[in-house]
Amino acid sequence: MRPSPHVLDLFAVPEDPEPLPGGQGHSVLAGDLVLSPGRDPGTQEWLSPLLARFAVRLDVDPARHRRDLRVAVPVPARDGSWVVDGWAASRYEPGTVTCRDLDVAIAAGHVLHARLASLVRERPAGLARRNDRWARAERVAFGEEPVPSLRPEVAGLVSHALDAAGDDGLGPDQLVHADLAGNLLLDADGAPVVIDFAPAWRPVLWADAVCVLDSVLRRVAPRKVLVDWASGPARVAMLRAVVFRLVSDDPQDVDLDGYADVLRSIMIATT
Repeated sequence: MRPSPHVLDLFAVPEDPEPLPGGQGHSVLAGDLVLSPGRDPGTQEWLSPLLARFAVRLDVDPARHRRDLRVAVPVPARDGSWVVDGWAASRYEPGTVTCRDLDVAIAAGHVLHARLASLVRERPAGLARRNDRWARAERVAFGEEPVPSLRPEVAGLVSHALDAAGDDGLGPDQLVHADLAGNLLLDADGAPVVIDFAPAWRPVLWADAVCVLDSVLRRVAPRKVLVDWASGPARVAMLRAVVFRLVSDDPQDVDLDGYADVLRSIMIATT
């Protein structure tokens, strides 16, 4: 998947983009920009300018330490649009590496979400209009939408997790990054850099659970970390995170054994 000459022209970058590792493997480096496909214009029209202002605010904070949180700056095209033929751009962060430390990711997430809570006090209208598979999976995970037709094995795990979730509160909803694991870099100074913001209006505890779940399934974090997610609101958050990922994953590529192991780890820890 490569951006067309039209996309490259509007973002004013050279016509020799290079594939970038990480993510879903579709982003490319073109000049000093990272171009990523599959972006929804309706989402990026409100999210990208918000993140751009937020990123600048973080960078110019007079109290900023060199290892404080940063956000990759979204960049509009020459015509002012944030998405061109499905492609969106952000400033490339040279010298960065993917963060593989779960504790660092969770800590960075807490800083990110605390700052966003003071910046975005009401649910952005654009979030309510989302109908992609991740938005639908969120609603299923929180009991706001019926479970869709799924493979029997997947449906069984989803039903098991939803039945076990109960009604424990997870805290107030706010703007969160619903895909932080794998989308957090460390720059040369060790500062965390947030990329590919996946917006959701959900509790921070649920966003933390998704980050932990993804880290465990990708074998970045040991399974023993799930012990801390086996009781109380944290358990409910993890169960809803499991449902979210089961429903949103590619049905032909879902890691059934991995999700089943996570559920068993949670249930065993509570017995």
